[in-house]
Amino acid sequence: MPEVITFGEAMIRLSPPQFRRLEQARSLDVFVGGAELNTAVGLARLGRTAAWVSRLTRNPLGRLVAQQAREAGVDTEHIVWTDEGRVGLYFVEFGAAPRASSVLYDRRDSAIAGIQPGVVPWATIVAGARWFHVTGITPALSTGAAEATREALQAARKAGVPTSIDLNYRAKLWSQAEAGRWMASFMDLCNVLITTEEDTERVFQITGRTYEEVAAQLAKRFPLDVVAITLRENPLVWRNGWTAIAWRQGTVYRTRRYEVEIVDRLGAGDAFAAGLIHGMLDGDLQKGLDWGVALSALKHSIPGDFAWVSPGEVEALLQGGGLRISR
Repeated sequence: MPEVITFGEAMIRLSPPQFRRLEQARSLDVFVGGAELNTAVGLARLGRTAAWVSRLTRNPLGRLVAQQAREAGVDTEHIVWTDEGRVGLYFVEFGAAPRASSVLYDRRDSAIAGIQPGVVPWATIVAGARWFHVTGITPALSTGAAEATREALQAARKAGVPTSIDLNYRAKLWSQAEAGRWMASFMDLCNVLITTEEDTERVFQITGRTYEEVAAQLAKRFPLDVVAITLRENPLVWRNGWTAIAWRQGTVYRTRRYEVEIVDRLGAGDAFAAGLIHGMLDGDLQKGLDWGVALSALKHSIPGDFAWVSPGEVEALLQGGGLRISR
């Protein structure tokens, strides 16, 4: 039985090489990505067992998604296969200052948007698991997906399985008001909330003078055990400062700050979630924060959504590894 269960959509990602605009493209690089799958991959790379639950169309694109998940070490046994709907696509244009990178979605009527409560046998799937993870992207896909998210969280709570939710607000999927209503309704079923200061304001209208104050307000409003906030400083499109804090019962946990040169930032937040869960499974929030930030810092250097990183590389970075060529 996998230690961690994640639930959500994965899409085919297409991007023009060499910083081209889509209108200039003559070829496209192909990757697979989706927030919860990315987190499952990160956990598998750290040596955990992880399963990803989704609904995929039974065609070559659906098989491509499942195949790449398995290649990365993720259990796909509980995917719901269907002849309906489609596999979503998204297109990424990589920018350079002053032009920011951008994403164009083509995911309407994807197979998972058609999911309904009662389709996934959650009680069976979470039995024996040690963690359940989902993001705010999944309930944003449709009312059915939102109700299925609630069903999954309720099954995890009933089975005594800790849960984490990455707020992950997407303005192209739903309004702030819709997100606020749905996500607030899930907080009673959430142990660990992962967010950013910006998403917290958009979804819950919570602001503060400091990140620590924002975390404390979240924990005051909702019955959360832990609030983790990732902090990105954005001086340049391709160079950022990257760190995070965590709040638990009035204590603030901190970790080191990394200067990251960005090859591909997509999936970095999902890698953070993987490292955080990894530490929490060992009962160590500080380890989770340290590994989450280190794993996600490394992810910035890797093309694609998946964190193709080994535990040894994370440990070396945590120990202050340098940038000389490894020979």
